[in-house]
Amino acid sequence: MIVELSIRDFAIIDNLKINFTKGFNVLTGETGAGKSIIIESIGMILGQRANRDLIRTGKEKAVLEGIFFLENPQRINSVLESYGIDSDPDNYLIITREIYSNGRSISRVNGRTVTLNMLNNITVNLVDIHGQYEHQSLLNTENHIKLIDTFGGSKLKFLLEQVANKYSEISSERRKLQRLTLDSIDRDREMDLLKYQIEEIENSKLGNIDEEEIYKEYSKMSNIKEIGMALAEIANMMKDNNYGNVSIIDNINKCISNINRIKDYDDELKDYSKTMEYINYELQELYRSIIRYLENLEIDDERLMELEKRIDTINKLKRKYGNTIDEILEYKNEIETRYNTLLNIEEEIVKINNNIRNAEEELSILCAQLTDLRKEISERIEKLITKELEDLNMDNVVFKVDFKRLEDFTEIGWDRIEFLISTNKGEELKPLTKIISGGEMSRIMLAFKRTLADYDHIPTLIFDEIDTGISGRAGQVVGEKIKMISENHQVICISHLPQIAALADTHFLIDKKTIDNKTTTIVKKLNEEERIDELSRLLGGVNLTDTTKLHAKEMLEMSKKLKSNFN
Repeated sequence: MIVELSIRDFAIIDNLKINFTKGFNVLTGETGAGKSIIIESIGMILGQRANRDLIRTGKEKAVLEGIFFLENPQRINSVLESYGIDSDPDNYLIITREIYSNGRSISRVNGRTVTLNMLNNITVNLVDIHGQYEHQSLLNTENHIKLIDTFGGSKLKFLLEQVANKYSEISSERRKLQRLTLDSIDRDREMDLLKYQIEEIENSKLGNIDEEEIYKEYSKMSNIKEIGMALAEIANMMKDNNYGNVSIIDNINKCISNINRIKDYDDELKDYSKTMEYINYELQELYRSIIRYLENLEIDDERLMELEKRIDTINKLKRKYGNTIDEILEYKNEIETRYNTLLNIEEEIVKINNNIRNAEEELSILCAQLTDLRKEISERIEKLITKELEDLNMDNVVFKVDFKRLEDFTEIGWDRIEFLISTNKGEELKPLTKIISGGEMSRIMLAFKRTLADYDHIPTLIFDEIDTGISGRAGQVVGEKIKMISENHQVICISHLPQIAALADTHFLIDKKTIDNKTTTIVKKLNEEERIDELSRLLGGVNLTDTTKLHAKEMLEMSKKLKSNFN
């Protein structure tokens, strides 16, 4: 549920904070006071596209923030975890959006910056906003099948997954078939290219190459002169007396002679003697190893050219087929498979066609089962919606779910579903698109919301002027239906009808005032007396009379009694 809404520098709102409550929250006020702006700000917090035109005049940015309490946090917390966002141990969710005048916007969830797509994935089942014109979604027949499936539960969900998987399998096979049935010219051209690539990789004999050893050998062969010169100098320094310089080994021998002359005077000197003998031995061995290395060292220009050619071939293949030898060989296996497939194209086409035919037979069975289940669900929905509409003073209404079969499969079956309705006795059933009355459309939408509320598990429902086109007794029944929904959901409702406002648990008055020559929206949570005054205004206009106030008070008392029946 929405616990707190903060809005700053948005449209005509300067700085506003609303603390919503559980149950039924109603917002009333004069036209243009900013009620719908409040709902629009919630929509943007939930991930709607930002509109920089709504930034308050003269301001650089608008800041919108919503604090939500998650009564069942498991689903949202799992989404947060997938994005690396910490969940709140007290089950609160804080969403902030900053909208800048240059068109940029920043979204944050629990302090972490997120993309708009991430935000929508997090909030998708958090709040359901129904605006005055949202009934357009009901007029779109593509949405009708989605509404039916909402009622289906786990059984229909499992069947839909099976249909989607089988449809995906068929689509994959059809794509394979499309690739295989290229015209012969394209196929021959592709085979020539594949054959060239296979031969190029095979001729390189990459399978017998140890790339690391090649680079090691190349490093030695390409630097052999420098290696020889350095080692020769080291050998001379170790053994030979050049230009009057005493060699390293001669020096260590002199050291040994000196230490041996005095070692018997102190045991510690004997240790020095042993260490020097060991160093001398190691130096002699090292010298002999260097001499052997030099004797075996020879420049092989032919081998060097061979290595350079080998490395050049490897690098050329890497640029074309993969970053490593393993990737190149893997690519070769793939194109060999493709080449062999093209060689046996007709046989493969027959095989794939059989696969498609068998899968389509299986999908037909699944789609038929799905249709049967949808029809079973539709019968239940027809009764539920009809009952709700009758409660909303549409006594002669007939509501039907019409099924037609599509020519081909889709990932959700082969059904085309459309809602039909007759609102007057004796009239034939017509699509919802033929309904012109805004009042009828509002009641039909409310009937769906009332019925869906027990199935979609969305914690907060928002109704923006759902009472458009209705009044009197119909308005009273609409209010009662909204109140029923609020028993298990948080409801936020904008209304112009006193019958609806009187049934609310919490009543907010949205007003506008001029401060420093600027119009700004203010909000006030009404107490009992203030509610009576606001209901009086809704009943009788600006000029309040004792009669309208008495009527408002009676309406509030009656609403209290009515609400007690819901508890």
